[in-house]
Amino acid sequence: MKAALINALWHAASLPEAWRFHQATARVAETQTRLLNTYLIANQNTAYGRRHQFESIRSVNDYQRHVPLTTYDDYSNLIDCIARGQPNVLTAQPVQMFEPSSGSTAASKLVPYPATLKAEFQRGLAPWIVDLYSHYPQLRGGPAYWSVTPLTEGRRTTPGGLPIGFEEDSAYLGPLGALIESALAVPNAIKHIGDIKAFRYIALLFLLRQSNLRLISIWNPTYLTLLIKFLPEWWNDLLTDIAAGTLSPPQPLDLAVRRRLQLALTPDPNRARVLATLSPDDYSAIWPHLSLISCWADGPAAGYARALQQSFPNVSLQPKGLLATEAFVSFPLVGKEGSVLAITSHFFEFLPTETFQRSISTNALLAHQLEKGQTYAVVVTTSGGLYRYQLQDVIEVVEFVGQAPCIRFVGKQDHVSDWFGEKLSEPFVAGALAQLFNQHQLSPTFAMLAPDDSERDFCYTLYLELPPDQHLNNLHCDLDAALSANFHYAYCRQLGQLAEPRLILVVNGVEAYLQACQSRGQKLGNIKPAALQKTTGWSQWFQPLQASNG
Repeated sequence: MKAALINALWHAASLPEAWRFHQATARVAETQTRLLNTYLIANQNTAYGRRHQFESIRSVNDYQRHVPLTTYDDYSNLIDCIARGQPNVLTAQPVQMFEPSSGSTAASKLVPYPATLKAEFQRGLAPWIVDLYSHYPQLRGGPAYWSVTPLTEGRRTTPGGLPIGFEEDSAYLGPLGALIESALAVPNAIKHIGDIKAFRYIALLFLLRQSNLRLISIWNPTYLTLLIKFLPEWWNDLLTDIAAGTLSPPQPLDLAVRRRLQLALTPDPNRARVLATLSPDDYSAIWPHLSLISCWADGPAAGYARALQQSFPNVSLQPKGLLATEAFVSFPLVGKEGSVLAITSHFFEFLPTETFQRSISTNALLAHQLEKGQTYAVVVTTSGGLYRYQLQDVIEVVEFVGQAPCIRFVGKQDHVSDWFGEKLSEPFVAGALAQLFNQHQLSPTFAMLAPDDSERDFCYTLYLELPPDQHLNNLHCDLDAALSANFHYAYCRQLGQLAEPRLILVVNGVEAYLQACQSRGQKLGNIKPAALQKTTGWSQWFQPLQASNG
């Protein structure tokens, strides 16, 4: 009853912003220009604004001439100044905290968050929530599991005393965030558990207690796949803890975290008795009211989303929009393909992929100029102080809501492996593998291509995990041909710079991949599936089923 009331309040509080968004879809150019002008006026007297003459900019064309396309490296010195406590650097509004972002390959970025940037995220979240609750009213009837910022490294601050990382996930959820959090299925304190096994155990414990669970919102679909994988192993211990209201994870908890979690637990022997009559893999019986799972389902995540859907055949799976630590790019709408651009959140530009070069700024298109079927790289300007910032995300336009484009994530533009001039990009590799697997009627549970220097000759290795009933046939020969469709790769093969690709069947694909990424500094919940990696050393992480060259 409490969750239903709070969800109804959240829906009602989101209605005004949802109305503003839908009104803006009929005036995309005007809406976007107004947003840009707001940024320029507010920040013209900052160090960055003075450097790029914000006060003299009168149009979008002026903005594109005065301000270059940027990447994170262009801001690193300025962000260091903010971290030391210097004001008025990128934004006139004070920075409240930094949110760490691991990006695609490493943990190295701190994104400044003034209050206005959080508000821009919430402007994108509100119309999504209204659309979701309007089309799935049953979601309002019970609690949800929102995995927003999973594991943390404890409280950290910059040299100037600014916090690093949101202390509470409710900071993402708008003005009612703290109230909403009180009705969530899993308490926020779980994010402070450092051991992954203990983290998963406690997450399952709270989820199993919720017979009325309605919604699961995660990022990576493998996050949930790996979570439920441990249910059979821990089933009896979990039921004992549910009945007694206790905590018995496989690894010990920090005492302060344990105390916070214990406050949310009471003995529930009735729920334990019901669960004892069920099988740990009967998810429909465990959570009979679960209606929707929200997760990544585009680009390299598509195969993992399909696998998750097979585990929950009676639950709707909604692909997430495109979100980054730096910007809220798009959100899904029921009945629409892809996800609609969050035109009221930030100012967007788009680089046609065939002319994606840092030195070319005149080719940037605006949101109302995009064409269906074309692919672009996303450039964003936000109130957080990132100007003409290249997210390196490649999207395809799939349809429109009014004048607002609906987009689908294709891959990372900066994810290019180029050891000898082969220039393999993630969008190309993802497409080549998808075509290859379709040709051979394979549905891998894990697939990733990476450069490999573990042998005498440098080559690319495809790490592949298949269901027990599927076989390779001559996939290896076709793999070389598929990659050779890239002229630069084919040329490197002809010159002998690259040896024939290897294929290694593995038995622990997803788990090993997540462990490897964590060892390289990435946060568990933010690790994205990748069809391509551009670094070597991956073979040490995977347990081979067999190695194959044919």
